[in-house]
Amino acid sequence: MIEVVVSRLGLDSSTQSYVVILQEKDGSRVLPIWIGEPEAQSIVMQMHSIKRPRPLTHDLVKSLIVGLGGTVKRIQITRVENNTYYAELHVTHNGQMVQVDARPSDSIAIALRVDAPIFASEELLSDVQVEETTESFGDLKNAAELSAEQLKEYLEKLRPEDFGKFNL
Repeated sequence: MIEVVVSRLGLDSSTQSYVVILQEKDGSRVLPIWIGEPEAQSIVMQMHSIKRPRPLTHDLVKSLIVGLGGTVKRIQITRVENNTYYAELHVTHNGQMVQVDARPSDSIAIALRVDAPIFASEELLSDVQVEETTESFGDLKNAAELSAEQLKEYLEKLRPEDFGKFNL
């Protein structure tokens, strides 16, 4: 397993799906994963410390794990089958490690909330390089001041160029 970080988020205009780009922590390999809008919103809200008056599902999961005395040690994106990515939350409780099957998008949103490291299987990482652009999802200005509707509007206007170009 290779440690990765959330590099950026964007919108794939060909599928109208959101894409989270994970990048090797100390390298250039990346792993793009197509995710749903609610998960994209949850990830970007955490990245920019946006607080909602009521907890989102990922905030609730964090509260449950912590409240029950558990600790998220890491998440692992383990494999892809039929274009579906699989991940695991590794949670310790009372000295026992519990592996919980989860979607990568949910796992990433939870990992960001609990400062847990994210790992990806070596086989999933590719040598695709992502060029930096002047505007990307991660560079969102004044994000803490955005309403949920403004955030949704911003997400819908993103183009592939907004999160980088892939060069094979």
